[in-house]
Parts: sequence; C-alpha cells; structure tokens
Amino acid sequence: MTLLASMLRPVLAWVYGRPRAFPIAVDVVAWVVGLVIAAVLSPGSSIESAGLALSLTALLAVVFHGGLGYLLGLYRRRWRVSSFDEVAMLGIVWLGTALLVIAVTFVSHRAGSPLPTSAVVTGALVTVVGQGFVRAVWRRFWEQSHRPASEECHRTIVFGAGEMGTYIIRAMLLDTASEYLPVALLDDQLGLRNRRIDGVRVMGGRDDLRRVAAQTRGEVLLIAVHQPPPQLLKELTTVAAEIGLRVLVLPNTSELVGRLTLADIRPPTVEALLGRDPVEIDLAAVAGYVTGRRVLVTGAGGSIGSELSQQIRDFGPSELYLLDRDETALHSLQLAMEGRALLDSDMLVVADIRDRERMFELFERLRPEVVFHTAALKHLTLLEHHPTEGMKTNTVGTKNVLDAARSVGVDRFVNISTDKAADPTSVLGATKQAAERLTAAAARDTGRPYVSVRFGNVLGSRGSVLPTFLGQIEQGEPITVTHPEVTRYFMTIPEAVRLVVQAGAIGDPGEVLILDMGAPVKIVDLANQLINSLAPGTKIEFTGLRQGEKLHEVLISEQEVGNAKRHPRITHTVCDGGPAAEALAAIGPDAVAEVRRLLDAADLATVIELSVGHGNDRH
Repeated sequence: MTLLASMLRPVLAWVYGRPRAFPIAVDVVAWVVGLVIAAVLSPGSSIESAGLALSLTALLAVVFHGGLGYLLGLYRRRWRVSSFDEVAMLGIVWLGTALLVIAVTFVSHRAGSPLPTSAVVTGALVTVVGQGFVRAVWRRFWEQSHRPASEECHRTIVFGAGEMGTYIIRAMLLDTASEYLPVALLDDQLGLRNRRIDGVRVMGGRDDLRRVAAQTRGEVLLIAVHQPPPQLLKELTTVAAEIGLRVLVLPNTSELVGRLTLADIRPPTVEALLGRDPVEIDLAAVAGYVTGRRVLVTGAGGSIGSELSQQIRDFGPSELYLLDRDETALHSLQLAMEGRALLDSDMLVVADIRDRERMFELFERLRPEVVFHTAALKHLTLLEHHPTEGMKTNTVGTKNVLDAARSVGVDRFVNISTDKAADPTSVLGATKQAAERLTAAAARDTGRPYVSVRFGNVLGSRGSVLPTFLGQIEQGEPITVTHPEVTRYFMTIPEAVRLVVQAGAIGDPGEVLILDMGAPVKIVDLANQLINSLAPGTKIEFTGLRQGEKLHEVLISEQEVGNAKRHPRITHTVCDGGPAAEALAAIGPDAVAEVRRLLDAADLATVIELSVGHGNDRH
C-alpha cells in the first residue's frame, strides 16, 4: 500500500489540488456507472431497449445531483475527503437525487418507459456505494502518502484517547515532516480499551506504561489531555524518567492561537511537574487592605518583589512605592510594568535597608500604610562564608524597616521569611528567624497585623535550583545535586506571591503564616524530569551537603503548633516575640563584632537572641 501510494502521489497531489473537480467527477461517473450496471443486471431490462430512457435518467441524476450539491455546499467548500461533514452532506444530496430520479422513473414507467423503477433503485444504491468507496480509497492512499518515514521519527506513546489525542495522532500521521510516529495509545477509561485511531490501538492505562513502552520500543510519551491533573502528570513523568521516555505535553486550549498543530508539542513546564493543584486566593479580601492605600515593597527588584509589585498594582493602590538598592533591578521592573524605563517615576526608590537613617526619612516622607518586606540576602552557602553580611541585611535591615514602619503607624506589615527559619542550622535560617521574632515583637507592641510568611524554594527565582539546572543543561554540563536523598519544598513565583498577598489579609498580629507547598520534592527527581524533557543523557553529579544545609527542610519547628484557620493552603503559628525580642533590642550598633564572633562559632541559638538597634529609638 505504501509503495502504491508513493507511485500515485503525483496523481493524488494533482487531484487534491482541485478539490471541486475531483468529487464532482466521482459523483457523475458513479451515477452513470451505477445506473448502467443496474439496467444490465435488472430482469426484463437491457441497454438496447432502455438506452434512451437510461440516458435521460442518468442526465437528470447528474444535473440534479451536481446542482443540489453545489447549492448545499458539497462542492463549493473544501471538504476534507471522506470526513464526517462531507459524507453527511453527500448522503443528503444523494438521497434527494435518488428520490427525484426514482419518482420520475416510476411515473415514466407507468407511461410505458422500458426502464423499470427497480433498476433505478438498484442503480442509486450502487451509486452511493461507489461514491463512498472511491472517497475512502482515495483518502486511504492520500494518508499513506503523507505518513512520516518511520525510521526517522521518534516512536511516540500518546496518553489520552479523547479529542486531543485523536487530533494529534492524525496530525502526526498526515505530516511527512513529523518528528513523531504514534505507536500506541494509553487511556485510563476502560471503555476506550482496544479502540483504534487511524490504526493506533489503546493498549492500556497509566499503570501499563512500562509494559507498553517495552513492547513498542517507545521513545517519547506525549500527554494529550486537556489540563491534566497534577497528580497524573507527576505519576507519568516519574515513571517516564525511570524508563527513559522523553515527556512532552500539549498546551491548554486557552493558550492556543488557532488550531492545534505539531508545533504546539512541548516539554512540560517545571511548575506542572510539581504535581500540585493551583492555588486560589480570595481577591475580595486582598482588595480590602490594598485598594486605595499607600503600599511600599522593599526588595522590589528581586524575583519575589517584582512579581509582588506587579500583582499589587492590579489591586489598585493609591500609591505604590518600589524600594531596592539595585538600580538595574528597578530599571527592569519599570520596563516590565510600564513598557518604559526612564527611571523618572516617584514610584521608584533607591535605598538600602541597612541605612537606618534613610529608612526613617523615607517612611516619614512616603507615609506607607501597607509594607511588604521582601529585601534579603538569601543564598545559604554564601552567607556561611559572610555571616555578618547576612545579619546586617536580614536581621538589622529588617529591624530598621520595622522601626521606621512603627514610627509612622504603618497599618499592616508582611515580612517574607523562609522555611530555613524553622529549627535553623544555617546563618540564613538564623538571621531570618531573628527577623520573624522582631516582626512578632513589633506586632505585640503595636497590636497591628505585623506578620511573617514562610515558604521554601521558589522556582525560577534568581540563583534558585531551576535556573541553575537549566544553565548546566544549556552548557552541556552535568547537573549537580548535593545528595541523592535531599528534598525541598517548592513553589512557583506567582503562586508564592498570591499566597503572600492573601496572608497579609488573614494574618493576626505576631503570627507566622506557612504556605502549603505540597509534598517535598526530591531534587534528584526534579533533575531527572528536566533531563528527560530537555536533554536526555545528561549526567547527574552528587557534590555532598554543604555547611548549614539540611537533608530535609521542615516548615514548622518542634516548638511551634500550626493550624489552618482561614485558608486551606495557609497554616498559622504564633512566633515568640517576647524575651528574645527584648534581647534583640538591647544590643547597640557596636555589637556587630560580637554578632560575627557568634556566627563564626556557629552559635546559632545565641544569634537568634541577638541583633542590633536601640528599641524604638531612631538612632
């Protein structure tokens, strides 16, 4: 069949290039041949005796069929040959023609015509069979001629035998340039088992992936499901990683521009690989404390700060101030938010939270009502080598911002923390836990909702594991993982920011709110999923845990008790803002040397109890 299709390809190409001429010719010939065959085979009839009547009947059938087909669009529009639409319309046109021809023959036969009605009925049936048969054969030859060369394609297992699966399989089989050759279908619906789509059979469900991949020598797993459930995607990608299948997906229909094509096939996003349902927030509750108010974001040029700034803008604050010490980051942020970056907006504020005098001056002038404090040094290993810098920014800087906020009566304060602040073993964790306690102390003193929000690794943030892995893959280097069993909690940037904004609406004074990030993810699994999707064959190197790193992070320390009070994805716990915070406030600016000594000695418990500053005094 394939050889014959190749030989006929020029003819088929010529025919397909004339979408009106081909079906008209087929239908005309079918009526003539059908009526002639019926007349010859009909008892009591012959070509000699019924020649004139037969010719007039065939002419009537051809003219009426052609005219009705043209009026109803059978020949005026480019139907896909043998598609349901064309077959349905052909049936309507044929039935109308057949009824007319049979009625005319019945009347003329009663008037003495030698052509019997039975012959015309038989001829009409032969005609429609011939019309359908020719179209089916033509389409079969055409499809065979357009199949991709199997030896040059990736053998693809398609999960999903529904509408998307059906469409993409046919797209693969009708594109000679296709990189993919479907060899099997999988679907969890039992009613679809053993179904065939253009010769590709449903061979099982998700649990049969290993077996089917071995039987078909599959190379690629294409998940052709509209918005696949996160758990399904996670299960399939995990198994695919273990057996060496490259995983691809199709976009959601909302992302498509025009019709689905092979060009839309792509690797799954890392966000999708987390295997977690998307987070929803209560927009009305958020708008209640942001809309129409003066809002300040520290660290606005960072990964979290920039996304937070853009989301807050959509809630309609009366003023939005974006503070960062990095002018380049502010340039990029203004460009993203306004499409221009002249750096001439009063919205942009260049300042360092370590500069206590500058913080008080800014807060006095800007008078913010809501503050989101995201500015921080966050790289764990680097802070192990430079502990004093971590203390100056994460703890002292936070104290400066808090004290300035209290001096002008900021109504609501949200401090961005990290899961490393729970039972800290690193300088980063210790300094951020100290910041949490300072925030709780400020809440105790003011009675206002000053809260901290704690979450884990943020996918896509600068310096995080995802950009690191992607950079290593792009450079053709092995992916480096600290330990084969190390796990981390992950969130996407938009997801983390949505929950941060929600937390600001529901947090009570002094609370730490812990965002639900689902189950912890093994870093090696994430690495394998990236490798399968982007660069099969990339190696993984284990470098060992570094100083201060945990094998497994925790979200709540042993001394804390949490409960989800107002949002199912946010847990509340009470932070100790008592004696520890008093000790923090008792240390003066000349204590940096003492802090450094404690950090260098890894005396984390003491670090948590200490900071610098003079209570509520400005200097």
